[in-house]
Amino acid sequence: MPTSHPPQDYEELIRIIHDRHDQMSKTYQRIAVYLTQNPNEVAVHSVNAIAERCGIHASSFVRFAQSLGYKGFKELQALFQKRLATAAPGFEARVKALETELKGAGDPTEIGFLRDLVVRDIASLQQLLDEVNPEDLALAADLLDRADIIYLIGQLRSSPVVELLRYVLTMLGKRCVLLDPGGGLATHIGRTIRKTDVLLAVSFRFYANEVVNVVEEAGQKGIDIIAISDSTLSPLARWARVLFPVPEHDYTFSRSLAAPMCLAQALVVAVAARVQHNDEDPRIPTVTGT
Repeated sequence: MPTSHPPQDYEELIRIIHDRHDQMSKTYQRIAVYLTQNPNEVAVHSVNAIAERCGIHASSFVRFAQSLGYKGFKELQALFQKRLATAAPGFEARVKALETELKGAGDPTEIGFLRDLVVRDIASLQQLLDEVNPEDLALAADLLDRADIIYLIGQLRSSPVVELLRYVLTMLGKRCVLLDPGGGLATHIGRTIRKTDVLLAVSFRFYANEVVNVVEEAGQKGIDIIAISDSTLSPLARWARVLFPVPEHDYTFSRSLAAPMCLAQALVVAVAARVQHNDEDPRIPTVTGT
């Protein structure tokens, strides 16, 4: 059923999308995820270009907008354009410059592949900087600093992020437990997390079942959860006290970890500042010896 009064601003639109997501068709769910993951791209591209990037016919985007009470997709898109003009002036120019550079490269060599990936990662990191919430960063660092034990979980492509976090947080003197899938014990170890601990979970599409299950059980117990995922519609979002949605872009067969790894490093540097009481020049202990 279409909404009688369509959302009048971006925040209301996203709230309604979240409220209705579980009742949407599979196609509409894919559209909802794309809209929430890529608000800047939605603002600056045509519906045909957006549909092509999403792999869904443009008419489905029009019907999606109409189901929310809009006459067509352009009315929905106007909310994204207003958000972009207010929150991130200059982004459209960066997008166009990025696309121009990529099209102009046309270099199907090894160094060409490297150049394309680096250019796109630069744009991804800039988007992270533009969109990350400073209050969320501060709260996450406080939670990690105060936790008796920091539990970390991330599987498949997310594994490098939690491995880095375990290494650096341990070097800072924090007690860390990695919920490794080996032996099938991650779920059982997750049940030992206490309310004085923190769970930091990392998961992207297609979300690892064990990660989702551990987060859900911990969330039901009232455990503080910090989540790094790809969308505010991620199954981790419901239970996270702090959620860092890091949109992914399908510009290669293996999605880049540049942005989530950078975010993880920022978190541990913030924890280092708290542990050492040195906000101006926090340092991580140097590992020496063999």
